[in-house]
Amino acid sequence: MSAADEIDDSSAPLMEHLIELRQRLIYSVSAFLVAMIFCFSFGGMLLDFLLSPIERTMRDLGDPNPVMQYTAPQEYFFTLIRISVVGGLTLAFPIIAYQLWRFVAPGLYRNEKNAFLPFIIASPFLFILGASFAHYIVVPLAMAFFLGFADLPSYVSALMADFAPDDVGASLLPSAAGGVALPDTGVDIVFNGKVNETLDITLKMIVAFGLCFQLPVLLTLLGTAGLASSRGLRGTRKYAIVGILVVAALVTPPDVTTQLILFVVVYGLYEVSIHLVAAVERKKDRVARAEGVIGEDESLFDVDVDDEVAADVTDEAGTKT
Repeated sequence: MSAADEIDDSSAPLMEHLIELRQRLIYSVSAFLVAMIFCFSFGGMLLDFLLSPIERTMRDLGDPNPVMQYTAPQEYFFTLIRISVVGGLTLAFPIIAYQLWRFVAPGLYRNEKNAFLPFIIASPFLFILGASFAHYIVVPLAMAFFLGFADLPSYVSALMADFAPDDVGASLLPSAAGGVALPDTGVDIVFNGKVNETLDITLKMIVAFGLCFQLPVLLTLLGTAGLASSRGLRGTRKYAIVGILVVAALVTPPDVTTQLILFVVVYGLYEVSIHLVAAVERKKDRVARAEGVIGEDESLFDVDVDDEVAADVTDEAGTKT
């Protein structure tokens, strides 16, 4: 066989993989475009759904007819495009994940397939769970905090007006007889919400919580691959707390309530991930015992590498003495 034949034989699998990758990308992009067009067709309904938290907040604060505005001719159109992109990715994610699975599955062993497939199935459900948590709980709290804070001076002024004495000659004002009231002093601060700015907060919270809810999937997958252990995750709790606090400060609006909620939720998911990784380790121990690699009372994850090194040093010191 000549050198040219060897080169052709070695390049044939690469070309087949590239052709397969192109086909899977075409399917994925097509699914995304179809889902995006579908979401754009119902863009107005989706926008009303995403703006429902601020609508309820404005009604609770006494506005019987909430109004949102846009200040540029193209603003409403591109707002619907943004909603369609996020909605299209959400709807098309199962198809995209399936195409990814079809591309990588031929190169996996049976046990690797059995370990990897549940994570692909669980990932979209966890994202929807996180997005729903953000939309129904976190975003309404954030809107109530910001709009309630802006409305606080008016609320306090109304309370003070009930206890303040009437001014001398107030009964002689035109308003006392049903006429036109004289203007008050000061400037009235009124909330005129913009559609794109309000939607930006909502979408950011939905995407942030949806991604944070992927933490159990990520850490459990790392534990299955042997790149993370329950003992290591327990030992890095203090670093995880600092990291979660930083993420909560970056992805949430600057109010303590939503940051605290995100921290509590993500840290809870971190603790759940520790138990999931521990379950994976127990499964590996059962397989190792069945194969005779370890004894009945032994575990593959009892001793850490640092502990083994420290034990070796102790044994050497005891031997020398």
